[in-house]
Amino acid sequence: MPARKQLRPPPDAARLEDLPNIGKSIAADLRSLGIHQPQQLFDHTPLALYLYLATTMGKRHDPCVLYTLLAARHYLETGEVVPWWKFTEQGKQLLGSVLAK
Repeated sequence: MPARKQLRPPPDAARLEDLPNIGKSIAADLRSLGIHQPQQLFDHTPLALYLYLATTMGKRHDPCVLYTLLAARHYLETGEVVPWWKFTEQGKQLLGSVLAK
């Protein structure tokens, strides 16, 4: 994986809502965590953001939110648009590793 400073959002991703699979609701959730620009998503793993959302909002989010964050991160790193549900298996593995601890 390239070093963090080399990673840049694709030019058409100036706002969170410009990212594939990210709508108003998830963008608002991310803003509540202090994430206002796509570039800021490189500062945290999708799993860390998902878990942080639960602690700051006081409720566990649907796992689909994690899958959406994984899809957004994939887009930011590769420029490839992939539907969020394609990250279901990866997300389940990540959640399983956290729950097993």
